[in-house]
Amino acid sequence: MKLNDNIVALATPSGAGAIAVIRVSGPEAVKLVAPVFEAKSKKDLQEQLSHTLHLGNIVDGERIIDEVLVSVFHGPKSYTGENTIEISCHGSPYIQQEIIQLMIRRGCRAAEAGEFTLRAFLNGKMDLSQAEAVADLISSENQASHQMAMQQMRGGFSNEIQKLRQELLNFASLIELELDFAEEDVEFANRDEFKNLVSKIQQVLKRLIDSFAVGNVLKNGIPVAIVGEPNVGKSTLLNALLNEERAIVSEIAGTTRDTIEDEISIGGVGFRFIDTAGIRETKDVVESIGIKRTFEKISQAQVVLYLFDASRLYGPKPDTGYKPERHPELVSGSQQPPAPTVEQIKIEIEKIRNQFPQKPLVILANKIDELNGKQRENLRSQISDLTTISAKSGEGVEELQQKLLQFVNTGELRNNNTIVTNSRHYNALLSALEEINKVQDGLNNDLSGDLLAIDIREALHYFGEITGEITNDDLLGNIFANFCIGK
Repeated sequence: MKLNDNIVALATPSGAGAIAVIRVSGPEAVKLVAPVFEAKSKKDLQEQLSHTLHLGNIVDGERIIDEVLVSVFHGPKSYTGENTIEISCHGSPYIQQEIIQLMIRRGCRAAEAGEFTLRAFLNGKMDLSQAEAVADLISSENQASHQMAMQQMRGGFSNEIQKLRQELLNFASLIELELDFAEEDVEFANRDEFKNLVSKIQQVLKRLIDSFAVGNVLKNGIPVAIVGEPNVGKSTLLNALLNEERAIVSEIAGTTRDTIEDEISIGGVGFRFIDTAGIRETKDVVESIGIKRTFEKISQAQVVLYLFDASRLYGPKPDTGYKPERHPELVSGSQQPPAPTVEQIKIEIEKIRNQFPQKPLVILANKIDELNGKQRENLRSQISDLTTISAKSGEGVEELQQKLLQFVNTGELRNNNTIVTNSRHYNALLSALEEINKVQDGLNNDLSGDLLAIDIREALHYFGEITGEITNDDLLGNIFANFCIGK
């Protein structure tokens, strides 16, 4: 892309709406828009101050296309650092295209994905990590992902990296200076101070690297698998959590034969709930495939909810009217299974714990509303760490939501600490830490300055990759290709 062109694009989502914003940026942005804009005040757009708003008509010859508001921004005090015009028009797709095509005929080029933000980066309005945070901010779907993107866009992450890089650069300069006086055998960089700095950099890098585990799940949503035997209320629980009829609920065991996923925000954190097929022995081929997928989803989940029907532990269920003979196609494997015992449930819980020892497991006794006080107390005494709910009535669902939040380390987020969410940054931090460890080994082994300088330069390189001080066209192309047009 030619970065000295004048570019135009729709900055709001495509389609009909109340208003739309069309953005024009480039050295001649104001000059190109001025002849097609007739201000109500009769003033010439080219003579107006930056950061001013003007009411008027966009015209194509004698034809009025629309009545609009035009915002004027003179570079470098604009988003892109260039002269920029934003045209707020009515949201008709026809009007949008008419204005865009008019600007293209006047000499603009249709903007590429992310080209406005790319120009902002190249013109020094933001560094590369801040530019990437713009895309994260646009795609944020909950409070946590929004807060992390805002913190990064304001430069929190960049400032930490810049500070480390500058301190390391100062020592690197002294090491390089020693090389110029190698024959004099002088030492400009105090080795004890340098060791302290390296130790400090290691601690900061490790903290940022560790934060990626939290940041990644907060950004993408925390996957939670709902598992258990058929017909214990998994789909009802999913519906209760989502507050909508997302999954089919039926008295026929084995109704859910594939996984159903949906996402909600709890306490500002996104959770992606996965309703899985019931786990049991079955001859039904389709249901067997669903059960296989259940175990795949458990392995992918961050948290597992194991659900069982508490009411079936204390006598038979009331007659629901379901008769297997009325559903001959389901008789082979979909009848209600025999009522389990507490011991059998504990065995199933232990199986999941043994198979997935690293995953937090929440044990849920469902249909608790069908138990009396004594039965509830008895159940809690037999199964430890038990959460009781009624997915149908909603009892205990709020308590479950609070329990899920406890599995998320939101402390760093609440304290406004820097949290890494970008895999490119994560990989660069790992590489920087590797080089810093080499520098520490070199200091411990009293390596000469020329050998230390090699590892220091490499560490500085990876720091620079994060903020964009060291970059290439391929990297920029990959980053900005993921942006939306108009941003």
